[in-house]
Amino acid sequence: MSAAQDTLNPSTSDFASMLEASFETNSMQEGSVVKGRVTAIEKDIVVVDIGLKTEGRIPMREFYVPGADTQVAVGDDVDIYLERIENALGDAVLSRDKARREESWIKMAGFHDKEEPVPGAIVGRVKGGFTVDLGGINAFLPGSQVDIRPVRDIGPLMNQEQPFMILKMDRARGNIVVSRRAILEESRAEQRAELVGQLAEGESREGIVKNITDYGAFVDLGGIDGLLHVTDMSWRRVSHPSQVLAVGDTVQVKIIRINPETQRISLGMKQLQEDPWAAAAAKYTIGTRHTGTVTNIADYGAFIELEEGVEGLVHVSEMSWTKKNIHPGKIVSTSQSIEVEVLEVDEEKRRISLGIKQCQSNPWDSFTERFPVGSTISGEVRSVTEFGLFIGLDGDIDGMAHLSDLSWDKSGEEALQDYKKGDTVEAKILEVDIEKERISLGIKQLTRDSGPSTGSGAGFSRGKTVTCTITNVQPAGLDVTFGEEDEVKAFIRKGDLSRERSEQRPERFAVGNKVDAMITRVAKGQYSLSIKALEIAEEKEAVEQYGSTDSGASLGDILGAALKGDE
Repeated sequence: MSAAQDTLNPSTSDFASMLEASFETNSMQEGSVVKGRVTAIEKDIVVVDIGLKTEGRIPMREFYVPGADTQVAVGDDVDIYLERIENALGDAVLSRDKARREESWIKMAGFHDKEEPVPGAIVGRVKGGFTVDLGGINAFLPGSQVDIRPVRDIGPLMNQEQPFMILKMDRARGNIVVSRRAILEESRAEQRAELVGQLAEGESREGIVKNITDYGAFVDLGGIDGLLHVTDMSWRRVSHPSQVLAVGDTVQVKIIRINPETQRISLGMKQLQEDPWAAAAAKYTIGTRHTGTVTNIADYGAFIELEEGVEGLVHVSEMSWTKKNIHPGKIVSTSQSIEVEVLEVDEEKRRISLGIKQCQSNPWDSFTERFPVGSTISGEVRSVTEFGLFIGLDGDIDGMAHLSDLSWDKSGEEALQDYKKGDTVEAKILEVDIEKERISLGIKQLTRDSGPSTGSGAGFSRGKTVTCTITNVQPAGLDVTFGEEDEVKAFIRKGDLSRERSEQRPERFAVGNKVDAMITRVAKGQYSLSIKALEIAEEKEAVEQYGSTDSGASLGDILGAALKGDE
C-alpha cells in the first residue's frame, strides 16, 4: 500500500483516537459547567482551552470579583460555562460569569436543603423589598422579612455581610427568596428558652413596661417579655391599663405562670399586695352601712367601691323606694359618694350586694302613718289609662283610682273623659298594701253614700243577693240590670267576677246571661255588685253551719253536706 493510500485510509488506531475525541466532544453538553485551562491572555481577553477543536475567548472582566484577588495567569485551571460548542465562526462560546452563578446555585441549593444560613449583603431596594447578594447570585428579601419588628431606616443594614435563611428557590425562573427575620427569630427563641429557664413561677422580678394594649401591658424582664393582664394590675377595677402604667415605667411584678410549650409568661402586680377580700367578709356584714364611691353605672345597677379592691353592686331595684323602671344613671352619677347598706355577701364569688334605698326612710311606712285608710288626699293626675287614674301623692308615691271608683252617676269609661294628665284631684284612700306597694283610691267615695228610698231600685240594700242580666261585656267588667223588670242598672268590676283570679275574665260571660251577685255599694241610685263577695259569704255561711276550716274539712265536703241538708 502506498503512502497516498495510507493517507486516504487511516489505520485502526487512528480511527480509535478520532472516535475517542468525538466522544469527548459529545460529553460536553451545552448549558453545563466544564473544566478549562488558560492558554493565553491577550490584552483584556482570556483564551481558555476546554478540549474542543477550538479554544474559547472570555472577556477579562468576567474574572473580576469585587473585593477579591482576581489575577488570572496562563496555565490556571478554571470552571467555565459552555454556552455553545461552536458558533458561526467555529469558536466555542464560553462564560466565566455564568459558571460562577451555576456554582452559586448549587451551593445555595445545599444551604437550602440543609436549612442552614447563608452569608449575604443587602445591596439594593426593589418594589416590595430588597436585593441581596449571596456571593455572586442575587436574591429577593421581602420587606416583611427584614426584621421581627418594622424597620424605619434600612441604611445601617445596607452592604453589611450577615446571615440569611433561604425560604424558596425556583431554578427555572432563577428566583431565590431569603429572610433575615427567620435568623433573628431563631436566635431570639434560643435566648428566650435560656432566659425562661432562669425564671420560676412565684418569684418577684423587676421589669420595664415596653408596650400597652387594651387588655394589658408587655413588660421586659431583661431580654424576654411577659404579659401583665389588666385584671392582674390592681385589686380595684381598672378600665384601661393606661390608668395604672405608662411605657417606660419600672415595675415590680410577680411571675404567675410560665407555659413551657409556648414559653409565654403571665405576670401580676396585685399579687404582691394583700388581698383586700381576705378581711372583707368580716368587715362588711349584712345590715351594716358604709360610704362608697360610684365607679361604674350599667343598665342593671351601679358598682360602688367600698375600699380599694372591694366593690359591691347596687341593683336598680334597690336604689329607690318609689322610682321604678328608671335607668340607674338618673339616680346616681359616677364618682358620687353615697351611703349604702350591705344586703348579701358571697365571699367565694367575691360579690357584695348593696342597697341605697335601705339607708333612706321608707315613704310607704310614713305614708300609712300620716294617711290611714279613709283619709282624703289631693294629688296630680300623672297618667290616664283604660282602667283608671294614677295620682301622684305625698312622698313621690303613686296611687290608683279604678274607673269604677270615679263616679256614682257615670259609667267608668264616661267618667275617665272628665280627667286629663296634670289635673289636681281629691280622692279617698280605700286600701294600702305596703308589701305590694299599692294604694287604692276612690273619687266617688268623697260624696255621701246614701241609698235610694224610693223610685227605681227601692228596697235593694247593701248585702242583698240579686239575680242580674248581663247587658254589656267590657274589658274592665260587666254592665248588668236587675229588679222585677230589670229596671236597675249596675256594674260588676273585673276583680269581683270570681274568688279565683283565673276566673276573673269578663270574656267568659255573654250578653243575656243570668248571674247571681251581692250588692256591695249603694250611693245616689248607683249600685256596685260582686260575684266574689257572694261566693265568700256563701262559703262563710257553709263553714258556720257544717264545720270549721281548721277541722280539716275541705270546702267541697262542707258544700256537699250543705247540699244534702237542702235535700
